[in-house]
Amino acid sequence: MLSYTDGNTGVLGIIGNPVHHTMSPLIHGMFAEMTNLNLVYVPFEVAEGGLKSAVRGAYELGIRGMNVTVPYKSDVIQYLKYTDPLAESVGAVNTLVRDDNLKGYRGYNTDLSGLYRAMQSEGIELENETVVILGAGGVARPTAHLCIKKGARRVYILNRTLEKAVAIADEVDDERVIAMDIADYRKVLLEEKSFFAIQCTSVGLFPDVNSAVIEDSEFYDHVSAALDVVYKPLETKFLKLARQAGAKTFSGLKMLLYQAVDAFELWNEDIMISDEQADEVYRSLMMEVTGARNLILEGFMGSGKTTVSEILSSKLSLDILDTDEAIVRTEERSISEIFEEDGEEAFRDMETDLLETIVRDHWRDMVISLGGGLPVREENRRLLKEAGKVIYLKVSPEEALRRLEGDDTRPLLKTDDPLERIRQLQDKRSLIYDEAADVVIDTDGKTPEQVADEILDRLGL
Repeated sequence: MLSYTDGNTGVLGIIGNPVHHTMSPLIHGMFAEMTNLNLVYVPFEVAEGGLKSAVRGAYELGIRGMNVTVPYKSDVIQYLKYTDPLAESVGAVNTLVRDDNLKGYRGYNTDLSGLYRAMQSEGIELENETVVILGAGGVARPTAHLCIKKGARRVYILNRTLEKAVAIADEVDDERVIAMDIADYRKVLLEEKSFFAIQCTSVGLFPDVNSAVIEDSEFYDHVSAALDVVYKPLETKFLKLARQAGAKTFSGLKMLLYQAVDAFELWNEDIMISDEQADEVYRSLMMEVTGARNLILEGFMGSGKTTVSEILSSKLSLDILDTDEAIVRTEERSISEIFEEDGEEAFRDMETDLLETIVRDHWRDMVISLGGGLPVREENRRLLKEAGKVIYLKVSPEEALRRLEGDDTRPLLKTDDPLERIRQLQDKRSLIYDEAADVVIDTDGKTPEQVADEILDRLGL
């Protein structure tokens, strides 16, 4: 992402209300960096009644393109110079592309194309497929259009308010679309052996994470694949029930990703985002949604922080930051020299300063290995919570001693009874490590690879 702007910086953005929660700046910032384009992406919150002025003002200010989110996806059409036929057919636009010949913006719907690309990335094709859409809100409407356009055999729209489902079916105007009251879902089970289920309601959205619009296990026995447009949490109860029944599952996060890919390529006609680039952005989105924008490893010496950090870095293509090494490089002195010349308190201040920089400057997509004493300060523990997910690699005194055997670089172990010394130090720090941790992993009897895999599984990455 650009850390500067100049007279040649292109401006992209998103209009809606509210927009403070959007992850689009993260996505498009990464795309711009990957493609070496001089662009910034800015959220613009537009108050009620201000849409017409916002669109015209954006053009006059030279803004290259914008996304449109709720509540303006339909209202914005009347202020455009051209609307793509697909977007016009569903009555919704989410992407504006500047057109100087028309002296305004062209409108497209990349929610549809993004949804389809998300399905394809999971190996799902709609042709001859039976689809069950749960809900009849804003996302269900274009989803029904897409399914018919791509050749679905049959599309059921199930909703608590039958009239809303009927309205979508009437709009699509195809005999393959069947509107039903969601209470009658068992009728679908009698007709269809298996189907692709798409959850388009807000049920399951954080903080209501323990609910699903249908909880009957028999329903999920018929689900071959499941998509939930909700992506926070990454695995809703709907997806969990589908996965437990053996279905392929994926969240709306991929839809968010691919609608952004299509929008970025519309704004930059000569640019194509590769699958590898899309995968990298998707990993970053997953970490953001789970609160694991950085993976932070803490633990006693011998817990495997260094090795596990390297494995996680390789698996997720993340940079590694060792806090002790970072301070040594900055100070151009060893930790022993800092202790001798400035005292331990000065070193602890340096640790706090480093954490404050990580949080203030939004450092992300890193595996951070902490010095053993860093979590001792209460202020540091607070900062760690803001910086990412803290994983405590727990090791028994006996296992730590075994792993450290032959290591003569540890001053704390230069004692007649190193095992007792380890026990004493762990007694002082174990409760602190527990308090700081989001996840605790017992590393005894496990290889570093197994520990890394357990971390990824626990975090849902």
